[in-house]
Parts: sequence; structure tokens; C-alpha cells
Amino acid sequence: MLNLAMMLEDAARAVPDRTAVVLGDYRSTYAEVDAAANRVANLLVERGIAPGDKVALACPNLPYFPSVYYGILKAGAVVVPLNVLLKAKEIAYHLADSDAVALFAFEGVPEVPLGREAWQAFEDTPSCREFVLITADPFAASTIDGAETLGQALANASPTFSTCVTEPTDTAVILYTSGTTGRPKGAELSHANMVLNAVGGARRHGLPEAADGFDTHLVALPLFHSFGQTVQLNAGFCERCTLVLMPRFDAKAALDLMQRESVTFFAGVPTMYWGLLHAIDDTVDVDAIAANLRVAASGGSSLPVEIIREIKERLHVDIMEGYGLSETSPVASFNPLGATPRPGSIGTPVWGVELKLVEPDWTEVTEPDAVGEIAIRGHNIMKGYYKRPAETAEVLRDGWFRSGDLARRDADGYYYIVDRAKDLIIRGGMNVYPREVEEILMTHPAVSLAAVVGVADEQYGEEVKAFVVLREGASLTADELIAWSREQMASYKRPRQVEFRDQLPMTATGKILKRALT
Repeated sequence: MLNLAMMLEDAARAVPDRTAVVLGDYRSTYAEVDAAANRVANLLVERGIAPGDKVALACPNLPYFPSVYYGILKAGAVVVPLNVLLKAKEIAYHLADSDAVALFAFEGVPEVPLGREAWQAFEDTPSCREFVLITADPFAASTIDGAETLGQALANASPTFSTCVTEPTDTAVILYTSGTTGRPKGAELSHANMVLNAVGGARRHGLPEAADGFDTHLVALPLFHSFGQTVQLNAGFCERCTLVLMPRFDAKAALDLMQRESVTFFAGVPTMYWGLLHAIDDTVDVDAIAANLRVAASGGSSLPVEIIREIKERLHVDIMEGYGLSETSPVASFNPLGATPRPGSIGTPVWGVELKLVEPDWTEVTEPDAVGEIAIRGHNIMKGYYKRPAETAEVLRDGWFRSGDLARRDADGYYYIVDRAKDLIIRGGMNVYPREVEEILMTHPAVSLAAVVGVADEQYGEEVKAFVVLREGASLTADELIAWSREQMASYKRPRQVEFRDQLPMTATGKILKRALT
């Protein structure tokens, strides 16, 4: 038997009174989080959720997330984490594609009414039969007519539960990834995938000498994303750490929390480090933060060398860059802690994982500094794309997974990304698939054709830009299309820049030539 929920259960047995989760003035111990997860598991079993059933979770970084996440796993079900910025149509797609039979969704805030979007998606998805609304106040009445709140659902649930027996190869989580072709695909990750990747992370980062030998994480990465979920939630609970949650990243607030909570571990995408540097002012006790901060991890996209240098200068910590994908649970390589940083490098393969560079025909590239596509093999490789055998076969061969990313390897075995998978845009660490945005834009009655590309941006790394051809006789401004997009897709996907063209450059076969668009 192997169940990812052991990360929580083992900690609850070993250090029941240790603080597991912090949000503002709220603190919850490992014993309390485990009891809450047990209530969720009992609820699911009572509602007829069987081992192997898919349960979706749309929740920001709040104490409810780990309780529901591990509760689903305890019941033997599969967690399907959803991006909290998705709109109703996008949520409905994920529910139907994953065969989710239940959905837990946070009510959201007026600016982002996640609960109402999720409720609409639930009503539009007949195969999803259970909906539970997570409210900020667990005792508050539902803000949606007909929706049951988590507080109501768990009112009579027992705080004890015997975790369902799951095998290492059973699916634990389905993480949706935009990939490089088609609509978002669900990467099926087993309990073994997730457990071993988390254990490897805990082993890789070690433990602090101070703070009673336990780390305190500032969790600004969204827990629905593979990076925060494995590197901070699962690895953090594996090491009995304290997780200080940020529902939404704010650089100044993050610095304040680092100081107040004596944070020792921070993980972020490059834009977060950029934000931290710009938020440091005379009110920030940089020395106090630097005295505790021992691990700074980065992933999602390449980190500018200047940011690495400035963070070292201001906070006295080396940023350790890594690399991974949802399909690899996610960590595949990392710069070793304590080693001299190599700016621009994604490091070396992590424990139990192999990397190599290959040509399009799978021939291995062996010469130092020669460029090839990264292929990965190890305990972290997904089972496959859910219900997509053909697309799975395209990227998996003999246990090796083709990443679609081009890199070079130096003589010491360190890897350096030189290019990303074709067309994929990474905005602030979030993957944006251009075709998905293009298809939505082309539903606008005035739009005849659209091409979406990534353009360089100082803050987000890349910004989403749309090149649009209008229908004959139609009238539309860039501001009008951007405003319309705000209602149609998640905020990180929508174009911030729009340029109108009479026509788009094409190849001889009629495909849009995106490299000619700037």
C-alpha cells in the first residue's frame, strides 16, 4: 500500500501539536489538519464516492486546500486540482474531460466569483453529481442558492477515518497541462510518482539547523499548480514543516510575512523574485529576513542573472533553479543546495531521475554543449495523458518522456534551457497555450482570424499578444477586445496587447507563420 495522504498522516502521528498551516492569525496543527481531512474522507464515502473516482478541487492557498486535498486521497479518490482563475466554460471542460463526479470550489471574492463560475460549470456537467461550496467563514450560509457549504456538509462527519488501500501505481492526482498542442490534457500521476518526488525534494533541500530542525515555508505559489503542490505542500508536510499561506502573491506582504514568521524556505517563479526586489524599502528589515532565509527555489521559466545577483546581494541567499513539468510530478532537475550556483542552469537530474538530450528521431545527443530535446526517465514520469493514448504514445518511449524543451548540457552535466516548446507562452510562471486563446478570440462576432504569441515583458517574462484580422465591415478596438476577453477566459490567458492586421503571414501550406509576428 502507498497513499500520498501519508505525508499528512505520518506528520500528525509524529508531531500532532506542531503548527502545520498559518494564514494571518489563524494557525492549525497537524492533528487538526488530519482530523479535517478525515471528515472530508468520511463525507466522500457517505456520498458514494468510490476509490478511483475523480474529485475536482478549485481553491486558492487557504487552510481548506490541504484538508480537502488529503481527504480526497484518504478516500482512495483522485484529486483534480483546478486553476482558480478559470471561467465556467473552462471549468466545465475540465470536469467533463476528467470524469469528475464531485467538485469542491471556494466561493471566491467579488472580483473573482469562483464559486458562481464553478456552480455554473457543475450545472452544465451532468456527470458531476456532487458540489460543495467552500466559504471563507465555515459557519456562513451558502452564497449560492441550492449549493451546500463545506461547513454544512461536514457538520456530522467523524474526525477519524481508516485510509483506503491504494497501490503505488494507482492514480493520485490528475494535473492539467496546456502542453504544446490541442486543448489542456490531464497528466495522470500515481501515488508513487507524487510520493517519491516529494521525498526527493525533502531530501534535496535538507533541514535547517535552527528553528528546532523544521523549515517554515512561505507558500506564495498556487497549490493547484504542480510546483507548489509537490515542492511545498507534499514535501513540506513530509518534513513536518510549517506552511505560511498566501492566497494571492503580493511582494510587500510577502516580505512582511518572511520577517514576522521567520521564514526559512521560499519558492517562486521569476516574477515573484522581481517583485520582492522592487518591494524592498526602508520599512523592510532585510537583515532579519536574511538571517532566517536559507532556501530560495525558482522554476517555471528562466531567471535573469541580474535578479539572481540582486537577491544574493540583498537577502544573502543563492537562488537555486530547477526544471520540471506537470508530466514529471514535476521536478526533474535542480541545482544542488550548497553548490556554487550556475546562473541560467536548471541543474542536474534529481535523485532517481535521468535526463538526456535527443534528436527528433530519439537519437541521443552526447557532445557537450550540443543542443537537443530534453528527455526524462524515472520515478516521476506520469502514467500518461488521461484518456489520450495516442498523445501519450507521442511523448513516451521505453519509459522516456519527451519534454518538447530544447537544452544543452555542459561538460559537468549541468543542463541549460535554450528554447521552449513551440508556441508555448509562459506568463508569470503560468502556461498559456496560444491555440486555446485564439479559438476563444475567434468566437467574437467581429473577429475573422487571430494569432497569439508571447512577447518579452520585464515583469511577467512574457506577455500575451494577439494579432487580429477583423471580419469585413466589422469595427472593433483593441480595448474593446481586451475587455471582452476578460469575461471569456482566465486573466493570465487573456491578451494584454492587440494589434490589428489586414492579413497574417502564412506558410506555403497555409499555416500562420508566427515567427514573422512581432
